[in-house]
Amino acid sequence: MTLFVAMVLDAVLGEPDWLWKRLPHPAVLMGRAVGRLDQRLNSGANRRAKGIAALLILIVAAGLTGFGLAALPGHVAEVVVAAILLAQRSLVDHVAAVGTGLRSSLAEGRGAVAMIVSRDTRTMEDTAVARSAIESGAENLSDGVIAPAFWFAVAGLPGLLIYKVTNTADSMIGYRTPRHIDFGWASARFDDLLNLVPARLTALLLWLAGGSRGGWRGIIADARLHKSPNAGWPEAALSRALGVSLAGPRSYDGELRDFPYVNTGGRAPRVDDIFAATRIMWGAWALALVGAFVIGLA
Repeated sequence: MTLFVAMVLDAVLGEPDWLWKRLPHPAVLMGRAVGRLDQRLNSGANRRAKGIAALLILIVAAGLTGFGLAALPGHVAEVVVAAILLAQRSLVDHVAAVGTGLRSSLAEGRGAVAMIVSRDTRTMEDTAVARSAIESGAENLSDGVIAPAFWFAVAGLPGLLIYKVTNTADSMIGYRTPRHIDFGWASARFDDLLNLVPARLTALLLWLAGGSRGGWRGIIADARLHKSPNAGWPEAALSRALGVSLAGPRSYDGELRDFPYVNTGGRAPRVDDIFAATRIMWGAWALALVGAFVIGLA
C-alpha cells in the first residue's frame, strides 16, 4: 500500500512552500548533481562516452540512495520520498492557474503559462496559451506522476529515484544543441526508454477518464505525428477527450518551429478547456490510484 498512500499524500499536500523554502527539494539536488557533472565532464573529446559515464554515475547514486532509504525500518521513508517525487497536486494547480489567469486577462494567462512551458509566451494569443497549458498538463502527467508511480511499482524506491534522476538529466542536458548533442545523448535515449510504457499507460488512463472519445486508433495515429516518441501519446489522448487540436507551430527563443498538429479535426482550445483538462487529469490519477490499491492488495 506504500504507493497508494504516497499518491494520496501528494494529492492532499502537494508542494508545501514553507518546507521547500527551508530545505532543498530532492529534484533540486538531482539538478545540482547533473549540473556539476555537466561542468566537469562535458568538454574536450569523447563527449558521448563522457555523457554515458555521467548517466551511469547518476543511476548508481540514485539506486544506492533508494536501496538505503528502503532498508530503513517501516515504510515511512518510502512513503515520504515517493510523495515528494510525485507531482499530481502541484501539476494540476499550475495548469489551473493558467486558466484562472487567462480568465482575468491575456497578460496574466501568458505570465502563468510561462511558469510551466519553455516556449515563447510574450506574443501568444489566448488559444495558444490554452493549448500550451493543456499540452504541458498532458506531458507532465506522464513524466511527473504516472511514470514515477509506474517505476515505483516495478522497482520500488530505487526505480523511482533512477527514473527521476534520468528525467532530470534529460530536461537539463538532453537537447540537440552544440554543447549537449553528444554529452546528453545517453540521458535523452534512456529517458525515452523509461517513458516508453508510462507514456502509453498515461494515454490509456486519459482516454478512459475522458469517456473513451475519439477512438484508440486515432490516438495511435496522432501520437506518431509528434516530434517526441512518448509525449505525443498523452497529448493525443487528452486532445481527443477535449475535442481540441494540440501541438502545432510554436516559437522557441524567437525561432518559429513548424510542428504538426495533434488531432487536426479538433477545434482551437479555449479557457474552459483548461479546467476540463484538469478534471480529466484527476480522473486519470484516480484510475491510477485504483491500480496502486490493487497492486498493494496483491
